[in-house]
Amino acid sequence: MSDALHTFAGRLRALRELGPGELLRETRIGLEKESLRVAPDGVIAQTDHPAGLGAALTHPRITTDYGEALLELITHPQTSVQAALAELDLLHRWTYANLEHGEFLWATSMPCRLRGEESIRIAEYGPSNAGFMKTVYRRGLGYRYGKTMQVIAGVHFNYSLPDAFWRAWRERLGDTRPLREFRSEAYMAMLRNLQRFGWIVPYLYGASPAVCESFLGGAQTTLEFFGHHTYYEHYATSLRLGDIGYQNRREGELGVRISYNDLPAYIASLEAAITTPCPVWARIGVCVNGEWRQLNANRLQIENEYYSSVRAKAVVSGLTKPVRALQRQGVEYIELRSVDVNAFEPLGVSEYQLCFLEALMVYALLLPSPPLDAEEQQLIDANLNLVAHSGRDPQLALLRRGGEIYCLRDWAGEVLGDMAEICAWLDAAKGTDAYSRSLAHQLDKVRHPAQIAATRMMDALAERRESFFEFALRQSRQIAERFAARPPQAAERAALAAEVARSRAEVEALVASDRVDFATFLADYFAQ
Repeated sequence: MSDALHTFAGRLRALRELGPGELLRETRIGLEKESLRVAPDGVIAQTDHPAGLGAALTHPRITTDYGEALLELITHPQTSVQAALAELDLLHRWTYANLEHGEFLWATSMPCRLRGEESIRIAEYGPSNAGFMKTVYRRGLGYRYGKTMQVIAGVHFNYSLPDAFWRAWRERLGDTRPLREFRSEAYMAMLRNLQRFGWIVPYLYGASPAVCESFLGGAQTTLEFFGHHTYYEHYATSLRLGDIGYQNRREGELGVRISYNDLPAYIASLEAAITTPCPVWARIGVCVNGEWRQLNANRLQIENEYYSSVRAKAVVSGLTKPVRALQRQGVEYIELRSVDVNAFEPLGVSEYQLCFLEALMVYALLLPSPPLDAEEQQLIDANLNLVAHSGRDPQLALLRRGGEIYCLRDWAGEVLGDMAEICAWLDAAKGTDAYSRSLAHQLDKVRHPAQIAATRMMDALAERRESFFEFALRQSRQIAERFAARPPQAAERAALAAEVARSRAEVEALVASDRVDFATFLADYFAQ
C-alpha cells in the first residue's frame, strides 16, 4: 500500500476512482426499532405479546426485547435506505392492525409512565429450552442492573458493504490477505472510528433530554426538576446514552474490557467476559430453589449483555454463539446502536437521518484508524457521556488524543466537511441527491441547534406547559392514528399472516425437539 493510501485524502481519491454504481449494488441496510406497548392511559402494558403478531421467539421481524411490552420491529437487510424505511412502515401498519385493548406504541426512547419495577414484565418465549434461555437471560439483567433501564427504547442501524466492494477495495489498497480477513479488519477499523466520533450521533439525533418522574422511582437524581412530573438536563441530547441509561460502566467496574483492535482480540475479550466468574453476580445465585435467576454468574451472561454504541456482527443461525459465528464467518456487518427514537418522526427515524448514517459509515471506513489504548477509550467514553448530558451547550468542548480540547461544533463541522465528497460519491452511485441534501440538513443543525430533536422537545414542553409524559402521549396517539388509518393491503396481509403461522409452527417444533433438561441444554450451549 502506498503512503498516500494511509491518509484520508489518499483513500478518498482511491474511492472516487472505483466506479461506485456496481460496487454498491448489494449494499445492505437493516433497521431494528424498539417501542413500548402502552395501555390507553399511557401506562406500560401488562398484556401478553399480541397473538396476531406471531411467536416472539421465532418471528424474524416482530419480536420483543427485554420486556413483554417492549416490541422490536426488524427489517430484512435492504439495498437502500428507502426500502428499509418502507419495510419498517409496513411492520408498523401490521402491528397496529393486531394490537388489542386500545394499546399503541410509545413514540420516545425514554419510557412511558411506570408503576415501579413490578410493572415491568420480563419477556416470555414459551416452554422450549431455547425460549426459556432468553427469559432467564432477561431475569439476570433485571437482577444485575434493575428492570427500569432495560425498557429504554432505541433504533439500531445495521450496515454492510458487498463483497464486490471489498474485493475492489482490497485490490486498490494492494492488500493480499484473504477476503474474509481483509473485510473483518476493515470493519474493525470502521468500528474504532465510529467510537472516536460516535458522539456526533447523539448530538445530531439525540431525542431524550427529559424523563417521566416515574422512571426515577423515587431515587435521588442529579437531574433538574422541570415541573409537571418531569426531570431533565438543560443541555442534554440523549439521557438514554448517559449515566441514567443502560451503559457499560458497571461491567467496566467488574473487569470487563473489550478490545476493538482486531477481530481475534475482540473475540478473545468477549469470551473472557462470558467465562470469567464474578463474585458480585455469584451472590445473586444462578438456580435458587429451582428458580433460574440468571444463565451463569460470570462477568457477562452472554455477549449481548455488554452494551456498546457500536458492535461488530456476524449473521447467527440457530443457537450458534455470536463469538463462534464471528470466528467462522468473520465480521459481516456493523450495528450502530446509539440512535434515539425521535418522537417527531412516525417511524422514529427519517430518510435524511439514515442517509447521513450510511455516509458516516463510509467516512469511518476511509479515515485512518490506529489501535485504541486505554487512555483513548476513556476519552471516547467521556466524550459520549458529555454529549449525552451537555451536547446542546454552545460552549461544550471535547477532548482529543494528546490532550487537545476542541469545541464540539468546530469538530462536528470538520467531520461534516470531510463527508461532502463521500455524500457526492454515494449520490452518484444511487442516482440521487439525498446524501448531499442530508449532509446540508446536518450542517444546519450544527449552525442552528434549535433544529435538534432534543431542543424541539424541550421547546414543546415549555411552550405547552406540559410534562414529558403529556408530550409523549400526545405524539404517540397522533402517530398511532396515522398507522391505524393505513392497514396493510390484502397481498401484504396474506404474506404477513403466513409469516405469523410459520413462527408458531417453529415454536411447536422447538418444543417437540427438546430432548434434554434445561441445565444440560445450557451446558451444551456454552460448551460450543
